[in-house]
Amino acid sequence: MTSPAPVGLAHPWAEPPAPGEMIEVAEGILWARLPLPMALDHVNVYALDDGDGWTLIDTGLNWPKGLTQVEALLAGPLSSKPVTRVVMTHAHPDHLGLLGWFAARGAQVIASRAAWVLGRMLVLDRQEVHPPESVTFRQRAGLTGPDLDAFAQEKPFNFADCVAPIPQGYLRLREGEIFRAGGRDWHVRLGEGHAIEHITLWTKEIVIAGDQILPGISPNIGVYPTEPEANPLAGWLETCRRFQELGVDPLVLPGHKLPFRGMAFRLGLLIDNHLHAFDRIEAALDRPKTAVDLMSAIFHREIRRSDFGLALVEAVAHMNYLHQAGRVTRTLSQKGAWEYRRSA
Repeated sequence: MTSPAPVGLAHPWAEPPAPGEMIEVAEGILWARLPLPMALDHVNVYALDDGDGWTLIDTGLNWPKGLTQVEALLAGPLSSKPVTRVVMTHAHPDHLGLLGWFAARGAQVIASRAAWVLGRMLVLDRQEVHPPESVTFRQRAGLTGPDLDAFAQEKPFNFADCVAPIPQGYLRLREGEIFRAGGRDWHVRLGEGHAIEHITLWTKEIVIAGDQILPGISPNIGVYPTEPEANPLAGWLETCRRFQELGVDPLVLPGHKLPFRGMAFRLGLLIDNHLHAFDRIEAALDRPKTAVDLMSAIFHREIRRSDFGLALVEAVAHMNYLHQAGRVTRTLSQKGAWEYRRSA
């Protein structure tokens, strides 16, 4: 019989490692923090001691300050042996930015198939202007007039701006496999919702969670123009419940913030966060509204301009979930936006 998870979260380390330094969080597992040039100003990476080399979990972003910190780690706490393998937990720039940089220096790339394919595709797909599908996507979400025109004129974000070229060859990790690293056998479990085929690695005592389980912040669950009818929240909720039902209380090593205990409690909060948002959306539908109209109800706060892009894709995710669950209906307005109503 497993012990019940503690109520609340416990953080064994009150502070992260300093730049260029690492903290041993378990025998053979070192934790470092790399900088990011955004509001969420850091990403965690972990080095697993394989005896003759290191397996690195994630790499940070490909930008000068991040690369300087990586080189400081290689010249300092990781200097005793080479980085021979790099695991990409998921295909987001802050986690795979330097994957190709390490591969060019001899490291083997390890990833899930869908994440590797997506990451490589996005690095190769450079856009100088927003394609029509991106503009239509925002229009369907409820962006109109000068705001939509301004978006159409913006230079798009390109993965290649902050992600090194990803090599052709990689080693695939599948759901249910055993991955040997750092003197341990890790059970591979793939998550969905935040990112496609997100790798998490599990022992009885430790989980390397990437962004699938974060303390303090809720991972962004977004829909994008590449798949406008996607329902990532269904996969997210299913993954959270599946992990919660495992009934274990490991040390969780997340992609951001501090390592923690209390996984089942945290997963419950992550689930409830979206269930409560669904209720707020339905309560706010006193008249037909777009996803943009419903942002304040979804997030329970006003959205700052700097947060608008991430808020929009998550708002669409909530509306796709409710629409596909039959809890709301939608019609296309004369302005080309989906307007939602409560189902009868």
